[in-house]
Order: sequence, then structure tokens, then C-alpha cells
Amino acid sequence: MIRDDKGGLFTSVIDWYVGRKVRRAFRGVWVRGELPAASQGLVAYLNHSSFWDGFVAHQLGKLAGWDAYALMAEENLAKYRFHTRIGAFSIRRGDARSAVETLRYAKSVLARPNACVVIFPQGELRPGQGPLGALSRGVEVLARTARTPCVPIALRYAFLEHEHPDVLVEVGAPHPPGALSTYAEGLEAVYQRVMSARSTEGFTLRIRGRTSVQERWDAVRSLPAPNPEEPRHPAAHVE
Repeated sequence: MIRDDKGGLFTSVIDWYVGRKVRRAFRGVWVRGELPAASQGLVAYLNHSSFWDGFVAHQLGKLAGWDAYALMAEENLAKYRFHTRIGAFSIRRGDARSAVETLRYAKSVLARPNACVVIFPQGELRPGQGPLGALSRGVEVLARTARTPCVPIALRYAFLEHEHPDVLVEVGAPHPPGALSTYAEGLEAVYQRVMSARSTEGFTLRIRGRTSVQERWDAVRSLPAPNPEEPRHPAAHVE
């Protein structure tokens, strides 16, 4: 397996790069619900619908104060190895021995202070707004093995009233390890809530991104009108 390689100057550079990419790509990241602390270790499980999911999860970890890590398919991590610098480690699909090794490593990671392991239990990218489908058992096995709390989080990339998309994040209630059905129900609940949102009302802007044309125009319109009785240029003072 490929292990994470967090720490040092390069990690700081990648942290900055990821944050900049998110701020430049979206109008903002909006969160509804409380991101829990990871003082006992934490498994965060999310839907997987976009290339941006890992980057957004990384930013959520920074907002929450997590020492965040993420499980990533080995063939993808091998191609984009820089992800190890921000906490990615690998699992080899269809390889039982690799899965056991990864789970053992993930358990050791969760023993670190404030550690959170992010998992996308759908196991593959499923774009669009369709059903979540079946979840892999990895999230259940890891949480039971590490005995850590778990939290469901749903992500949605939505064009609302502006030309730049918003990221809507729905955070569910933390829960103890349970059966796979617990995770399916938890993720389905937050997914349905975030998909039903028609605006950012009820969400809190946690990361401000690009300003839209509409917002810039509204800012100009809100400027006070010039006073016609006030001279544009003060009279020159003559000694």
C-alpha cells in the first residue's frame, strides 16, 4: 500500500494550493450542521459525486481542526502521489490482503491526536443527483475495528443565483460504530436534505470564494449617491 506522507514544507504548500483551488472554483463553501471534534478519533463518510470531493473534504478538515486523512484507490494515488502530502493513503480494490493491511494502517492513523479518516463508501465516482447505491463494508469494518465515532456528510455542487457554483455541505449527527445499514441510512438522510435545498438559507458561509457579477453590481448600487450640492473639487487655497 501507499502510506500518507504528511508534514514539512511541501505539505504546507499543498495545503495552500488546495485552499486556493477551492476558493477560485466556487462562490463559497456553505455548511449546515456542526463539524464534530475528532478528539477520540473520527470516521467521516461522504458521498462521492465530483473530482472536487477530496479537496472539499480537506478544507472541511481544516475548518474542524482535524488531522485529516483520506482513503484513496491505489491506482489513482499512484498517479497523483502528491495527495499523500495531505493525508491520502491507499487501498487496492479487489485485494483482500491489501484491504487488511489498509485497515490496520487506518486504525493506527486514528490513534493519532485529533485524527479523522475520510471515506467515500460508494467506492466509485457517481456524478449527478441519482441514488447513492450500495455502500462498501470498509467504513463499517474500520469504525468497528478502531472504535471511533462516525459522522455522515453530504456534498452538493449547485448553481443557484450566481454564475459560480456553491458547495453545500450537510453534516449529520455523529454516531457510534454500527452495522452497514446505519451508514447507509445516515448518508441517505444528509444526502436527501442537501439535495432538497433551494438556496443557501440555513447554511453558514465557512469559506468565501469568488464574487459573482451580481454581488459586485449590488455592491456598486449600495454606494451612497454623490451630493449634487457638494463641489467636486475644493477651491484652491490662496495665501
